[in-house]
Amino acid sequence: MDYFKHESAYIDDNVEIGEGTKVWHFSHVQSGSKIGKKCVLGQNVNVGNNVTIGNFVKIQNNVSVYEGVTLEDYVFCGPSMVFTNILDPRSKYPQVGAKYYIKTLVKEGASLGANSTIVCGHTIGRFAFVGAGSVVTKDVPDFALVVGNPARIVGWFSEAGKKLVFDENNIAYCEKSGKKYKFENDHVVEL
Repeated sequence: MDYFKHESAYIDDNVEIGEGTKVWHFSHVQSGSKIGKKCVLGQNVNVGNNVTIGNFVKIQNNVSVYEGVTLEDYVFCGPSMVFTNILDPRSKYPQVGAKYYIKTLVKEGASLGANSTIVCGHTIGRFAFVGAGSVVTKDVPDFALVVGNPARIVGWFSEAGKKLVFDENNIAYCEKSGKKYKFENDHVVEL
């Protein structure tokens, strides 16, 4: 076993977990899931059936990553944030099985703040930042900072997590990474 599993955690059969990953107290990884290398699953994390999680992902305490959700490399899920996978849940009319689940994609390097909610069927762009307590009801572009309910764009962040301030030519520079960005057509692109 090339990963760490706390004695209180449950790992079902037919699971792939990468080298150096840590699965902490009371967590459960369900059958068919694939977790990359050097990930951290905090206390009380549930990874649903057939979920794919990339490398270097950090999932803080009390997060359930349901079937239909994909997390790419370097995604950060803050404490108690929420994913959904069905748009019209009803106890009387259960919708069980992958054919009912609506896909959600969280792209490389995105950060999802504590207690945020990601309504299924949306894509969170590369290095986007969802503020704590926000409710995402539509796609979030790369590098966007979104907050509120429903979440709306209020700024832009660099790959390194620094606020981007654009000059008169719509160019911004990240002092932490040394990368340049351009704002065009209501989106940010790395130069």
